[in-house]
Amino acid sequence: MKKLTIATRVSDLAMWQAYHIQERVQKAFPEIEVVLNKIVSNGDKVLDKPLALIGGKGHFTKELEDAMLAGEADMAVHSLKDVPTYIPEGLELAAITQRQDQSDLFLSHTYASLDDLPQGAVVGTTSLRRRMQLLQKRPDLKVKDLRGNVNTRLRKLAEGQYDAIILAYIGLARLDLIKDIPYTHKLSLDMMIPPMGQAALGIEIVQNNEKLKEIAAFLNDEDTYLVTQIERDFIATIGAGCSAPVACNAVVDDDDVVFRVMLGYPNGENVMQERVVVKKDATQNLGKDVAQMMIDKGALELLKDAEKIAFKDEMPQRL
Repeated sequence: MKKLTIATRVSDLAMWQAYHIQERVQKAFPEIEVVLNKIVSNGDKVLDKPLALIGGKGHFTKELEDAMLAGEADMAVHSLKDVPTYIPEGLELAAITQRQDQSDLFLSHTYASLDDLPQGAVVGTTSLRRRMQLLQKRPDLKVKDLRGNVNTRLRKLAEGQYDAIILAYIGLARLDLIKDIPYTHKLSLDMMIPPMGQAALGIEIVQNNEKLKEIAAFLNDEDTYLVTQIERDFIATIGAGCSAPVACNAVVDDDDVVFRVMLGYPNGENVMQERVVVKKDATQNLGKDVAQMMIDKGALELLKDAEKIAFKDEMPQRL
């Protein structure tokens, strides 16, 4: 293999991620020319509707996968949280890079922390998962949808359209955008459970290419692959899409794995939550087992009802 083509979205964060992987591969495999195929995904085009109303996170990956299947790219770099649990035939999610800080970040120009927000304060987020967890703890808040790229979201905060917004810490840190916000506060994993795959990159490749597998193996982090597979198994088993509020996070803690999950209504009601600790060498079916445990307690019926009410207030004017 003399040339490797990496498919990437064109957002600032996606480009940072693609350049990061390009640099790592070029250093480790200097005989290979690594180039980028920059693609505008549907999720980047439609910025005036919540993801749940345009078909979900697959809209950030489909065009990249189509490019690989058409022979226009050999590899795609994704934010793993955007990668559906179904991978198209002919492709393979071959590696997960080492996970970075998974925290969500509170940002405001006026208030120092979530606890300092006054009653009825307006908080912006793109995520039903965050909406559920915020309103479970602070049902007095008004949570409004927030779309656009990172800079657009920060501009809306600066303009006073929101009292605070919540974004993933890692994207802001990679783009060096935190320093310009007067008040920021990391939310603990117990306070705000992340989504499947947050703060890790998924490396998707064309199947049946041994050199691509070798490159993917170089990029892979075993612990991250282990815990994110637990998360993906949970989501696949419970059948949760982006129109249902679901939080799901596994972390390695010495010889243990701590697995936190939560699901419920977007308004913070009817929440189901589990926190399971198992030995690292006993995690093979952890995601599936915890999903089944929640299914046995009525999770599927709860998610069905949650899907009916997700964005019901926003849908008439957005569609």
